[in-house]
Amino acid sequence: MLRRLLLSVASSPRIKRGIEVVPVTRSVVNRFVAGEDIDSAITAARQLVADGMLATIDRLGESVAEIEQARATADAYVALLKAIFDSGQSVSTEVSLKLSSLGQGLGADGERIALENAQLVCAAARNAGTTVTVDMEDHTTTDATLSAVRELRRDFPTVGAVVQAYLRRTEADCRDLGGEGSRVRLCKGAYREPASVAHQDRAAVDLSYVRCLRVLMHGKGYPMVATHDPRLVAITGAMALQSGRSKGEYEYQMLLGIRPDEQRRLATRGEKIRVYVPYGAEWYPYLMRRLAERPANVSFFLRALASRR
Repeated sequence: MLRRLLLSVASSPRIKRGIEVVPVTRSVVNRFVAGEDIDSAITAARQLVADGMLATIDRLGESVAEIEQARATADAYVALLKAIFDSGQSVSTEVSLKLSSLGQGLGADGERIALENAQLVCAAARNAGTTVTVDMEDHTTTDATLSAVRELRRDFPTVGAVVQAYLRRTEADCRDLGGEGSRVRLCKGAYREPASVAHQDRAAVDLSYVRCLRVLMHGKGYPMVATHDPRLVAITGAMALQSGRSKGEYEYQMLLGIRPDEQRRLATRGEKIRVYVPYGAEWYPYLMRRLAERPANVSFFLRALASRR
């Protein structure tokens, strides 16, 4: 019930304004979002690297309404990648991007427009000495997004794909994506989806996650395990041993501001841990989905507000 409520208000301008104008709530948002400009994102990534971790930076923003907006997003990513290179963080920091922000939803030509813009970003990433992971969005875009990833990998083989364990199709997608050198991020999923395509029960999602993880761990690709769940973290370690993977042949991924102590603990154990660093003015839908994913996030948010009264 709470998850559905949070996802339903993710597009509410009125609630967003309420959070923006109250300093108390805005200070809590800052834990989950690096800031609104490139410098803020670079600073956050630099601190993570100093703590022995890696970073992936995401410029927040989703569906665009005009082709000019899509190109502006691509240009913003090119500027971000130049900043990553100039800061000397190319080895430790990649970028994540959503195809909807590059024009995927712009009518009949949307997929072509998004692919062309993504190619510009991937070329900039290669020039900067790093790479790109293409985020997954709601289920209606899954086929188009995976098709774009396959096309991008023709020229940029290190491009990462994302799959969502709550979708019923994902175990099969993991088999298709698990080839030699393939980088695949496995997450639970954060969109409101119908029961016809997605598991609704939390336990069913967890079981699907484990099945998908097993496919990736026993495949030939590079699993990127995106979870904050202690059970799944432990299962990942056990599966890595069973499949003969050494530390560094997979990585954990977590979100900025969520379980930072666990992030540092994994890093001190010699595990590869990459932290997702979002930045930009379009932070509100992102925040609502993060709160919807885990009740613990809502509890943290409310405790933080209470402690600042």
